[in-house]
Order: sequence, then structure tokens, then C-alpha cells
Amino acid sequence: MDILGTSLRVCVGDLDAAVGVYERLTGAEAVRFQRGGVAVAAVGCFFLMSGPEAELSVLRKITATIAVKDVDDAVADLTAVGADIVAGPLPTPIGRNLVARHPDGSIFEYVDRKQEAEA
Repeated sequence: MDILGTSLRVCVGDLDAAVGVYERLTGAEAVRFQRGGVAVAAVGCFFLMSGPEAELSVLRKITATIAVKDVDDAVADLTAVGADIVAGPLPTPIGRNLVARHPDGSIFEYVDRKQEAEA
């Protein structure tokens, strides 16, 4: 699997206040979107998330988001090392994702930018 980068997940109480801090620290402008009831701002290598505790409690279990060239390759490699695919692969607005539990118990989201039409 080709790992292209990693994003860290940070749950915050006040997304607007946090965005200014992380924009200053990273020098990057936030890109905002919704994931269900959770407001998300991607700033540099950070995903800032704010919303209902019921949804955040699930998202907190995922250590990081790992960008890969192809989610299908990730599935093959993850399965080969004994990881459990918890969810996915599923289409998203920008590609596909999956959630996997590594043999050590760590949970990661893997994402690609491969569009549904290419899959």
C-alpha cells in the first residue's frame, strides 16, 4: 500500500475558535465540511471536529486518518497482517474510505481519492 500522508483528529468544543489557532500554527486555510452531525475543518494535517458527543465518541476511537493511493490495496495489505476491516470500503464525496482495527487494537481510517467511476 502506498501511504501518502496522515491527518490527526482533534475533537474541539468550539470549532470557530480552534480553526483560528490551527490556521495560525499550520499556515493553512481551513476547509470545512459536515460528516453527519459533526462539523469538520481540515487545517493542514489536522481534522478538527465538533458536534454531538454521541457522534464524537465514535470518532475519538479512530487514532488518525491515513491517505493512501488505493483503498483496495490497503484492504489487501491490512488483511495480510491480520487487521480487521471494521467498515468499508465505502464511497465518500471525494473517494473511498475504510476503517480498520490493527492487530494491536489501534483503529485507523484509510482514505483514497479514487472516484467511484474509476473503482
